[in-house]
Formats: sequence, structure tokens, C-alpha cells
Amino acid sequence: MKIYAHRGASIDFPEMTMDAYKAAVDQGADGMECDVRLTKDNQLLLWHDADMKRTAGFAGRIAEMTYPEIRKHYPQALLLEELLELARDNEMELAIETKHPVPQGSAVEKKVLELLAEEELTADVVIMSFSWLAIENVRKINPKIKTVALLEDRFNYLMRRFTSAPILGPSVEFLRSNPELTQESKPLYVWTVDDGDDMRFCSDNGVEVLITNNPSYARKVLGYH
Repeated sequence: MKIYAHRGASIDFPEMTMDAYKAAVDQGADGMECDVRLTKDNQLLLWHDADMKRTAGFAGRIAEMTYPEIRKHYPQALLLEELLELARDNEMELAIETKHPVPQGSAVEKKVLELLAEEELTADVVIMSFSWLAIENVRKINPKIKTVALLEDRFNYLMRRFTSAPILGPSVEFLRSNPELTQESKPLYVWTVDDGDDMRFCSDNGVEVLITNNPSYARKVLGYH
């Protein structure tokens, strides 16, 4: 089972900052996970929420701000291309989640795929989304890119039934309450696994990728050296 750092080693450093991702490399993670949104000036920003309130204490919305404006309020804000460079230099795998709904629609997937085509990374890259449409758009643009259908409680049956994604992404809570998922033929990328018992549960049930805020602890619990 591989260990991916959720927004970097975000238990130790602010999420999706260079410090968090460098720590993920140092802590022996196999890959790194990130969320991507498009800024007003069309930059691929690593950011989870639609606005800056939780992370930076500022009410501005990402889609309505330029990257320089965002940096004024949060200097550690990182672009996807910077993470790709770190991933390439350290041969790290990547899981990129495109966030929806967003005003720019499918433009975010197009831009991510353009950037990936330029970078030519050697390690594994997957694109993840809770949006069925986003997954299908990725498939249309580049069918060779691996996709992960993220599952939420309400629409998981429809997503599982109709997605073209070869990989499923349940939360660990969802997986525990729906253990039959482990019997399906699709690999599982499970999030966000910070508890030792949950880590062992994933390991015992054939999970392919464990996504955690604490990669060093995951390695310790699982006995990786």
C-alpha cells in the first residue's frame, strides 16, 4: 500500500504550502495530494475552499482574485507548476483533485492536462474529483490519464455505477460502513486516514493508496522502513 501526503504533511505544516510538501518528501511519502482551483488570471492554484476565509482569514473568493492578490493575503500560496517541479525532482507520485462547482467549469481540467503534457512526469499522476462531469471531461481530453472517482455519501451509488474512472476514492468512514467496496475490482484511494486503527484496516483490506495528513506516522504504524 502506498502512502500519499494529504495536502502535504499537513499535520506539521500549513496545508498545500511548499513546507508541507517538502516535509512529505522528507517523511518518505510515496506521493502527494493537492486540490486545484483556477484564479481570475487563469493560474492553477493549490487551494481547497472556494474562498480564503479558513486559511487566510480573508473573505475573498479564489475565482474572483488574481494570483498576485491572493499572495498579498497569503504569501505561501502555491501554484500547481511549483508542486510538479518538486514532484519531478523527487520522483513523487501525484493525486490532483479538481474542485467543483466553479465558475470556470471544465476549464480547470483542460488547464491541468495541458500543464501535465508539458511537464512529462515519470511518476504516476491521477486526477480526482467528486464531479462525475469533471472525470468524464478528463477522459475526453486525454483518455490515458488515470482518474479517481471520489465518493460522497449522497451520490456514491450513481458515481460508482456510471463513472468511467478506473479507481474509486472513498473516505475511510465510508469504506468502514461499506466494506463490500473492497470486493469490487477497482483499486481504492482512501482519504483522510490519520488514525492508526484505520491505517491498519486499509492495509488489511487491500487498499492501494492511503491518503493521510501524517505520512511519517503512517509509515511507523504500517512498519515501513
